[in-house]
Order: sequence, then C-alpha cells, then structure tokens
Amino acid sequence: MKTIFRNNIIKYSLGILLAGTFNSCRDEFTNRPSEDSISAESYYKTNDQVRTSTDALYYKTWFQFNNKFFYALTEVGSGNMYTNSSDVNAMRTFSITPADPEMYAGWQSLWANVAQANYLINNLQTRVDPSVSKTVINNALGEAHFMRATAYFYLVRIWGNVPIIEDNLKHVADSQINTNPVTDVYELIKRDYTKAGELLDSKMRSSAYAANAKVSKGSAKAMLAKVYLYNKDYVKARQLAEEVINSGEFKLLGGTSVYSVSGKTFADLFKYPNNNNEESIFALQWKADAQYGSANNCNTQFGISNGTISTSNASYGGVFGPSQDILKLYGTNDVRRNATIMYPGNTYPDMKVKNGSTFQMGLTVPSADQIGGQGSGAAIKKYCIGIVNGNETGPVDGWGMMNNNTYIMRYAELLLIHAEAVMAGGASTSDPAALTSLNAVRNRAGLSPLSTVTFNELFAERRKELAFEGDYWFDLGRLPRTQAMSIISAQNRGNMWGAEYYTPSENDFTLPYPANDVAKNPKLLEAPVPYQFN
Repeated sequence: MKTIFRNNIIKYSLGILLAGTFNSCRDEFTNRPSEDSISAESYYKTNDQVRTSTDALYYKTWFQFNNKFFYALTEVGSGNMYTNSSDVNAMRTFSITPADPEMYAGWQSLWANVAQANYLINNLQTRVDPSVSKTVINNALGEAHFMRATAYFYLVRIWGNVPIIEDNLKHVADSQINTNPVTDVYELIKRDYTKAGELLDSKMRSSAYAANAKVSKGSAKAMLAKVYLYNKDYVKARQLAEEVINSGEFKLLGGTSVYSVSGKTFADLFKYPNNNNEESIFALQWKADAQYGSANNCNTQFGISNGTISTSNASYGGVFGPSQDILKLYGTNDVRRNATIMYPGNTYPDMKVKNGSTFQMGLTVPSADQIGGQGSGAAIKKYCIGIVNGNETGPVDGWGMMNNNTYIMRYAELLLIHAEAVMAGGASTSDPAALTSLNAVRNRAGLSPLSTVTFNELFAERRKELAFEGDYWFDLGRLPRTQAMSIISAQNRGNMWGAEYYTPSENDFTLPYPANDVAKNPKLLEAPVPYQFN
C-alpha cells in the first residue's frame, strides 16, 4: 500500500479513519514506498520526494466525490442532467435524505482532502530533510493550502455550516466537533487561497502540457476571485481576475481573440491529449492503475450504451444523460452545442466505438430512442472520449475508467467571472473591460460579440460554457432563492417520454448532514460556534 499518511494516526474529521477509505490504494502517481515499511520521518529526504508528496491530492482523494455525487448534485440537481438511476436520482426530485450513500461518499471524500492537506501543512516542515530546497517546501505547502481551500469551498456551498478542522490530530481522541458559521468557513477559504498564492510557484502555461499539471500562484488567485464573486465582493474579484488575466499565464484553447491559442477548438478541451492545456487553471489528474478509485469514470457514466452501439469501455454506460431543458439551450451556430451534447445524427469521426461485437472508428449518433442514457434522447459528449484508442484516449483500467482530466476551473470561467465582477451586481453593463472578457468566450464559441450584456445573458453564458462541469447548481444557489426556485420549477426534469416538474424548497439548496456522521457527532445538528482563528 502507498499512501501519504501513516494509517494508524490519521483520521477523517468526525472520527472516520482516512485509512479505512483509502486502505486499498496503490498510489503510483506519487510513486512512494509503503508507509508500512518506512516512517514519515525518513521519507522527505529529497526535492523529488517533497514534490511528489502532494500528487495524490490531485486525484485519489477526490474520487468518491467526483465518481457520482458531484454530478448527481450539481448537474442533476441543477436541471442540466437527467437520470432515473436510483443511486443518483434523488436531487432530480429533491428527495435526498441523510441516509443517501452517494452523498455520504462525497462528504467523506471532501474530508479526506482536508485531512491529507492538513497533514502536510502541519508536519512537512518538521519532517523534511534540511537539504530540501525552501522553494520546493513552500510550493508543496501552497498546494496543500490550495487543496484544503478547494475542499472547503465545496463543503460550505453544499452543506453550509461545517466544522473547521486545521489539525486532524487534535480530534483523534474526541470526534465531537461543532460546526462553524458559513462566514468563518469562507474566512478560512480566503486565508488558504491567499497563503497558497504566496507560497506557490509562478508559471506560464505553454504547449508543454505535462509541466502544467499542478497549480500555481495564478491558480490560487483565480480560485480566490471566484470565492470573492460568491461573497459579492466585486472589487476584489475584479482585481484578482485582472491580475491573472494581465499575467498572461493562461489562454483560451481556440478562438481568435487576444486571449486565445489558435489552431484549437472548444471540443479539444475535452480530449485526452490536451490534458493540462493552456486553459486549465486547476484540473484533477487521474491515473489509471490496478486499483479502483484512481481514474475518471465519466466516459462510462456519460456515454452511449444501447446494447449495440457503445462508447463505454465497461459493460454499461449512460447513467447520466442531458436533461430535456438543456437540449434547448444552445443555438445551432454555437460550436459548444455538439461538443457538449451528442444529438441524434451528430458525427464524431475521432471516437472509437463498439458496434455489436466489433470496433470501429467514428460514431454517428443513433436515433433518439436508440441512444440509451435513461431515455434522454441524446447523450453527453463532454468527458466522453470513447473506446480506448492508444494515445488518443490514454489507458483504461479494469473498471472502464480513463485518465482524461476533470476541470475544476478553466480560464474561460475566469473571464466570465471578470465580466460579472465588472458588472458588480448591476442588471447590465456596456463596460469595455467586461465585454472584452465575455466576447473572448463568445468568439471561441463562434458567436458574434455583444456591445452590452445583461446579467441574465451573462448567467446563461456561464451555463452554456460550463455545462456538465459542476457549476450550474452553485450558480443557482447564489441567486435570490425565489428566482432560483422559479428557474428550476420551470424545467422539464423528465425524459423524452414524459415531462416531470419539481419545485425545490429553500432548504433544498443545502444538503442534510449524512446520518452516519450525525450518529457519531450529534454536534453537527447544534447551532454553529464562531471559530477562533490564530
């Protein structure tokens, strides 16, 4: 077994052993010897060992969050995706309960990220060999602060008040932990992203994609700009976004604007050879190996699998499909349309598929009733790359999972954040700064520039650009509740054979704490307690 931590001491918060969840992992991405045979004190001897000490934070700890729960919440819940699969269907009907196993898996996964980041933050400097470069140590600590902030950014937006845990070892003997207010959790997030920005290396993203895999000062500033946007601190959101934009670190993959890398397209963002491209601000770095939970399951979850035509490397596929509501979102001249959704008749010549018992290059999407995908009448194209095909797709593991990255943030989103920050809560803007950023995204999508933009238009642009990437639920969550409820209640949340409509309550925008952990820590249900920051 290879793991970042010594299994006999590191716990999840709320009394869940980290080793219990990841005990089976063989972490080839970190390429570390077993902690069962060496002590942590004897490990951090070289620059390379310290550099690789953060590698698992980019994939292993995120798997149970990303595998099903992330999409069940953010995409099914928001009305972008449809599913009738019982394990991931609850948010479509707003019937999720504290006993939901996928919610619990996602909750555990996020706390695993917190625990692993905490270990490095609290122990690396005391265990590292004096010969290791201070710059290398600082960068690893910056990555840990970045990952803890990102985990908490999800936790606070999903559950609201949650416990702030900066040192898991303080809670080994007593897992009874109060939650802390949302405002305090955001304070921790801001501090962590700020600290990450101070410690991380500066980068300039280039066509040497392997060098782009890890986060940078620019990544931390970009994520912090998003946090400030959520907090409606438009001045700081704009300032940080402009710092990143002006640095030139990131570019749009495709388009003809000053922000673009020419010769690429929007569809190229989701192809395996373009992992860690110039647009990637932060992406999960999957690594197929012999162990479950190391690679990306989206190709299976999203693809076509109708018994004859299959884009899946597994024996099943199409757990999630596009909603009836999102099928109408894109204009036919928007290049994102067919790169996001596989409509009947679409052709994808670079996808290898299974046709009966044989394999073929090229997919022509079958008729609506033959696609599968829960009866959506279409399938999801983003993150669906087809049957394993050498360097075009990368490897596949024994569960049909692959190594294509999962974006947490792209430069296109930062440009849209900048435009919204310039709008500063207004109903519309004609400010050239906002329009330059917005129109760069529209240019890549093949759309004409706008000379003025309303908030609703910008909000819709975010949905089109970021569909199936886990943002729309959180975007709806930052609208006034009555407005968000009205948008959702108007969505057809059924399949192609029958319309269904559901209206969430105000309470549905934060999830219940998992029953498993409430039983261990009843303080989760008590009033939050202000956190005492050092």
